[in-house]
Amino acid sequence: MSNTGRGRLRSQLLQLVATASSLAALVAVLDPDRIASAMGIFLVGVNGYSQFYAIYVGVRLATAMLALLAARQGDQPILGDLTALFLLAQPAGRLVAAFAIGLPKGVLLAVCAVELVAGMSLLALRPRGKFLSP
Repeated sequence: MSNTGRGRLRSQLLQLVATASSLAALVAVLDPDRIASAMGIFLVGVNGYSQFYAIYVGVRLATAMLALLAARQGDQPILGDLTALFLLAQPAGRLVAAFAIGLPKGVLLAVCAVELVAGMSLLALRPRGKFLSP
């Protein structure tokens, strides 16, 4: 596949990541208790909600903005790489937790699989000949 074709696919995937991350943040804002419950989190007090919003809204919106910027700045592959690292950091953290307490279950396992596939796909679609280039 040519760099142009790879770039187009990578840009589309980045746009999909931006959309999914934005929607995830919106849903977390609209119904934090339901989302927290689905993720196995019990929100307690101001600090619990603050931490939830920091991760499930703040980090998701930052990921969305980075993905959107990367999709528009195709000549700067590092932005897409950073987006991939944001996505892959989550399953990496879950892998650490898996050694201590086991793999996630249900919807969280599916979310983990999507994060892993999306992050690895972004890295696989990186333009050839651009290793370590901005």
